[in-house]
Amino acid sequence: MLTSLQIKDYALIENIQVEFRKGLNIITGETGAGKSILVGALGLLLGERASTEAVRKGAKKAVVEGIFELESNGAVEKILSDNDIEFQPELIIRREVSLKGSNRCFINDTPVPLSLVKETGDLLVDLHGQHDHQSLLKPELHIKMLDSFSNLNSEMEKYSREREKLEELLKQLRELKSAERNIREKRELYEFQIKEIDRVNPRPDEDVNIENEIKILENSERLLELTNEVYSSLYEGENPLYDRIMEIRDKLGILAGIDNSFNEKEKECDSAAEVINDIAEFTRGYRDNIDLEPKYLDELRERAGSIKMLKKKFGPSLSDLLEYRKKIGEDFELAENFSGKISELEEKIEAQRIKAGNHAKRLTGIREKSSAEIKESIKKSLAGLGISDSDFRTSISALQSNNNGDNYLLVDGEKRGFDRFGCDEVEFYLSTNKGEDPKPLAKVASGGEISRVMLSMKSVLAKNDRLPLLIFDEIDTGVSGRIAQKTGRAMKELASFHQIIAITHLPQIAAFADFHYVVEKMDSEERTISVIRPLSEDEHIVEIAKLISGEGVSESALQNAKELIASC
Repeated sequence: MLTSLQIKDYALIENIQVEFRKGLNIITGETGAGKSILVGALGLLLGERASTEAVRKGAKKAVVEGIFELESNGAVEKILSDNDIEFQPELIIRREVSLKGSNRCFINDTPVPLSLVKETGDLLVDLHGQHDHQSLLKPELHIKMLDSFSNLNSEMEKYSREREKLEELLKQLRELKSAERNIREKRELYEFQIKEIDRVNPRPDEDVNIENEIKILENSERLLELTNEVYSSLYEGENPLYDRIMEIRDKLGILAGIDNSFNEKEKECDSAAEVINDIAEFTRGYRDNIDLEPKYLDELRERAGSIKMLKKKFGPSLSDLLEYRKKIGEDFELAENFSGKISELEEKIEAQRIKAGNHAKRLTGIREKSSAEIKESIKKSLAGLGISDSDFRTSISALQSNNNGDNYLLVDGEKRGFDRFGCDEVEFYLSTNKGEDPKPLAKVASGGEISRVMLSMKSVLAKNDRLPLLIFDEIDTGVSGRIAQKTGRAMKELASFHQIIAITHLPQIAAFADFHYVVEKMDSEERTISVIRPLSEDEHIVEIAKLISGEGVSESALQNAKELIASC
């Protein structure tokens, strides 16, 4: 929930900080006092676009900061983890909009892009502006509302995985067919290049190995001369080093027999003799394997030249050359067996259409079951809001497929169009008068009715909706009197599942407030500013009285306010 909101230098707001609490937080104020400015600032906090015009005159930048208390929100925790931001029980989101046009965003004091602020805000807050309830009139959004109630997350993830596999296979098929003509045209060229490369048949790192071998062979006479000298000095020549070391060792042995302090030196001399022996053996073996055959050197030089030529044409490196050979080999093989490859891929696609279709069918089944539950719940909720003879229905129909295209799933052997939600089109139907058949919401509902339908939807979905905060900006448009009081009671009940912040002009709704705030205009240093302040219990009564009778509060208005609050 939102525990603290600070707004600095935004429109008419100089600097306000307000603490919100769990339950129903009601905000009232005269027209033009700045309630809409407050909603605009909240929108900034949730990732809406900002304008430099929002910066208060005389200031360099506007700042909006909100502190959210998170109990358990795995989705938010995952987003923060994915972006290397430490998850804490308190989440701080800050937006800064400067006159220079720069727009800086922070989450827990870490700079982040605006898109991440919006993504995070969508998991924390549902903001309904004065016209946002019109989303009920957009059928394309109805499926999201139904799915929110149906708790489809697990099954939707399974469907999404299978749908993405199908879309990847379809992409491969389109790319394969698109590449067919190009590859067929290059088939002869590829065949010639394959033969040219395969005649040499280079191996990985062979060019480096050959260069090293050539270097050795070109210096073979010098190597032979030096290895002979080393071996002779160590082992075969006049007075070789090995013999002298052995003589020294024998003398050290005699010394050790007299004074045991020479024991260690005698052993070290033995070790030196072993090292000299190892060097001599290695040098002799190396000498004996030196090849002075010039023919072999010529063969290596010729092969090095062949590899160099191939690298120049297909490289530049040997690894690039071998990678190119692999690619044209695959393309050549593909050109030789295009029909077989396409048939193989089409078989996989057909099987994947069925697999994804089975998951889409399960989504449809869950939605149909949920629709029956929602119908009765919303009818009951609407009755409590003064629409007693309503009939609410959810139409679930199959998405139509384009039989000439390839974007379809197979559900029980039938082709079905599909999207990221499955194979269903969902639309809400409503009748508000007894005896009339339900019709699409856009055709039957008045403004006041749509507000109540939206509130009913929110009330029904409350237990499944994971958003901790709901903000209503005058969702009570078009309602008054007895219906307004019922609307307030519905908001109060909804506040047991969510933190609610509601802006209203109706006393019947404001009377239900757990916490009441008022937005006012004040003059400061020849400037007009907007402020918001929490009301005490007595001030709450006075404010309700003002909403009832206007600015001039009479004793009867105060008494009416007390009675209205007592009835909540």
